[in-house]
Amino acid sequence: MSQTTTEPSGSDEPETSPTLIDDEGLRLLVTRLARPHRSGGRAIERASLLSSGSDFDAAIAWIEARGGEPELPAASRSSGGLHSDRQGIAGGAAPLRWVLPAGALG
Repeated sequence: MSQTTTEPSGSDEPETSPTLIDDEGLRLLVTRLARPHRSGGRAIERASLLSSGSDFDAAIAWIEARGGEPELPAASRSSGGLHSDRQGIAGGAAPLRWVLPAGALG
């Protein structure tokens, strides 16, 4: 069996934090993670942003500044019954994805 080891790069430059991203870095991140949306724009999943290791709040602010809007999950069909109103999504649930208008990513 062979083992893979990683050695330090030997660079004297300080490591940059993966959470601090400039405007261009955020555009590249969103462009990489976004997928085509049926509206003609681009959709980016909340889970993708969270798992990217970037500054989630900064990414959401960047998306919303460019006309991105949260896409709320479809309302579930009520089946009736005593506790039917408890089965739906709570009013303050976080959106699953954001949709950017066509051309927002340049």
